[in-house]
Amino acid sequence: MRLDKIAAHLFSDYSRSRLQQWIKNGALTVDGRQKAPDYRVQGNEHLCLNAESVPKGYWQAEKISFGLVFEDDHIIVLNKPSNLVVHPAVGNWQGTLLNGLLAHYPKLRHLPRGGIVHRLDKDTTGIMVVAKTPIAHKSLVSQLQARTVQREYLALVRGFVECAGKIDQAIARHPRSRTKMAVVVGGKQAVTHFNILRRYNDCTLLHVRLQTGRTHQIRVHMAYIKHPIVGDPVYGANSPCVSDVAGAMAIFPRQALHASSLTIEHPVSKQNMTWNIPLPEDIETLLCDLEYSRVT
Repeated sequence: MRLDKIAAHLFSDYSRSRLQQWIKNGALTVDGRQKAPDYRVQGNEHLCLNAESVPKGYWQAEKISFGLVFEDDHIIVLNKPSNLVVHPAVGNWQGTLLNGLLAHYPKLRHLPRGGIVHRLDKDTTGIMVVAKTPIAHKSLVSQLQARTVQREYLALVRGFVECAGKIDQAIARHPRSRTKMAVVVGGKQAVTHFNILRRYNDCTLLHVRLQTGRTHQIRVHMAYIKHPIVGDPVYGANSPCVSDVAGAMAIFPRQALHASSLTIEHPVSKQNMTWNIPLPEDIETLLCDLEYSRVT
């Protein structure tokens, strides 16, 4: 067998890509000698891994509030508030969720992306899971790739949605606006399922389930079927606003999208775990204001 393949089996706490890098830099040896990742092991060799975890980025720890839902030695489950970028990037090197996570648990700087395995948009609220160890990181990434993680959302969309449905439309970068995503022929497969929870005169509350996890997937798919999310400044800017009835907000200050439920297999215990997060106060207030106009 190839050295990198057998190493992935013997040192299963670590990803194959990380092991390949350790093989290339001599941290993982065969009988004390450095070999190439494609070296064929013969049997009875002695593999020795002598590697030190190093920081993956020069992120600054900051005290930033986020709702801690669950934590053990392997994972952190949190309730992300609105107006919070998840990961540092150009224009947002500080004040992100990752900066706050590092203040809570400094060892996260030794994991890829600080243990963050999936994201929510800046103004989308709700549940996220973060890995605390290499074992947890590898497991969660594998689950996401295998599409076994169940992610469910609540979305208030514009217009009267007539029935439940499934959107199976590929998504890629917008051909003219590179900061946006769009339904594009030849893009990556994206599948969104939705059911109707409540209808109002001007909008509909949906329960949404992701089968895939593309950037801005729900926002793009809802706009594609002409029911953009209320308050979405990017994908719903040219759609009619929610009417101002009984004090309801004519323009909601952010997209009314909330990650409400998450189900994963725990990386170590292998038990299925589910967390449910209620709607944030601002969306609840909007729904209360719209309640009198509910038609079904």
